[in-house]
Amino acid sequence: MGNMSKYRLNKKVIKISSLDENDEKEYWSSRTTADRLRAVELNRRIVYGYANTSPRFQGFFEIAQLKKN
Repeated sequence: MGNMSKYRLNKKVIKISSLDENDEKEYWSSRTTADRLRAVELNRRIVYGYANTSPRFQGFFEIAQLKKN
């Protein structure tokens, strides 16, 4: 994600529009899943900052064995 200091969010400006009003839906539909996830992560870091990024899931998951009938 590189240098995040060059990106800023102006929280005083907001624009609400439908995906049908512009080419956003077509553009994002043409992108790969990885591209879309990178864009979501970039937006998250711009809004919340890099320091609030957790490097991985916390260890609260458990593996359960499936019983065969």
